[in-house]
Amino acid sequence: MPDIKVLFFAKAREVAGLSEEAVQLQEEAAHTEALVTQLVQRYPGLSSVLQTCVLAVNQEYVQLKDKVPLKRGDEVAIIPPLSGG
Repeated sequence: MPDIKVLFFAKAREVAGLSEEAVQLQEEAAHTEALVTQLVQRYPGLSSVLQTCVLAVNQEYVQLKDKVPLKRGDEVAIIPPLSGG
């Protein structure tokens, strides 16, 4: 079971109530789609936040809809859009 480090930023952090978490995935479901599904089950409020987020796997942006393979020790960041001035 791969342990994936998930980083939550901005609104995603507010909804999850934490800034990072270690998540275990089954070998056959070790990809970003399964990770996102598991996180939404754990934190239902993430569902709406994820509609405008981007993901980064090991500091490389990926499409939320893609099934990017994950392995033990990978880091996935959930990055909502930021505003500022």
